Amino acid sequence: MILEPDWDTATAAPWTADVTLQVIHDAKDQMGNLVPFAPRNVLRRIVELYAAQGWTPVVAPEMEFFLTARNIDPNQPVIPPMGRSGRRAAGKQAYSLSAIDEYGKVIDDIYDFAEAQGLEIDGILQEGGAGQIELNLAHGDPVRLADDVFFFKRLIREAALRHDCFATFMAKPIAGEPGSAMHIHTSVVDSKTGKNIFSGPKGVETDAFLNFIGGMQKHLGAGVALFAPYVNSYRRYVPDFAAPINLEWGRDNRTTGLRIPISSHAARRVENRLPGMDCNPYLGIAATLACGYLGLLNKTQPRPEFSGNAYIDSDEIPTTLGDALDMLEEDTALVEVMGADFCKVYDSVKRNE
Repeated sequence: MILEPDWDTATAAPWTADVTLQVIHDAKDQMGNLVPFAPRNVLRRIVELYAAQGWTPVVAPEMEFFLTARNIDPNQPVIPPMGRSGRRAAGKQAYSLSAIDEYGKVIDDIYDFAEAQGLEIDGILQEGGAGQIELNLAHGDPVRLADDVFFFKRLIREAALRHDCFATFMAKPIAGEPGSAMHIHTSVVDSKTGKNIFSGPKGVETDAFLNFIGGMQKHLGAGVALFAPYVNSYRRYVPDFAAPINLEWGRDNRTTGLRIPISSHAARRVENRLPGMDCNPYLGIAATLACGYLGLLNKTQPRPEFSGNAYIDSDEIPTTLGDALDMLEEDTALVEVMGADFCKVYDSVKRNE
């Protein structure tokens, strides 16, 4: 393979002692063709499938992560870091200003590093876990946003290390605390008009909107192998812990796997709540778009909207990595869209793990 720099991704590494650039590369073969099992190429291919239909997908990822006390002993439990008040963080303080202020110096460095790299932060807030933070990114092009998540993981780790703590993106790093997700908000616009195809005249929901949801309901179960890529990932899928265990959909319902946020007609979108923060951002976004694409192409109808508490027993979500890989292998339509070569390599790597 030949690694070819994508100079559009060149950006500063502002935590280094000297002037350093970091550049994301594309993997190509000896003939200059994109290697089909490189994650960035998988996502680019799916964006091109949308383009062939006259569509442009738009995504907005949310990043959840934990700040933890420095710990290099695997026999010791992971605990929250000491805040500037001299106390360790407590859980169940979602949206608390004083809780986020405990780590103000880390947050300041995150903002400074992001500004130096030209990365845009939509907002940072305290999540429900002890030392758990959510960082939201502004919506945009899928490949660029996946690049941003990759860069953000690097800079967040560096910001934490400057202040004697670690940042972890594990799906479930602390028992008894909520897991960390990478919720992916997705809409699709007409490439010519720039209008959201999920909203019709006078803002009504379109057939395309429902088909997108239908495709996700039909194929997301197989996509879990990509949304939850490690053994630890499956500890996040537990009832009543702010993580989905189903493929239901609902308007502003945070117990469903698919949530329709309250928004303007132009911003109508579907939030996929299945991916964990430990998933590869290119593959998490690619699998989300692939499921929706199949729904649009096949005009798949969704099940009726779910109202109420969706933390119910469900056999739609695999509970182990092995089961998830089996489901992916069986979903031939999703395998075809993601790329058979990629799925073969991914399956081999994960079964070996």
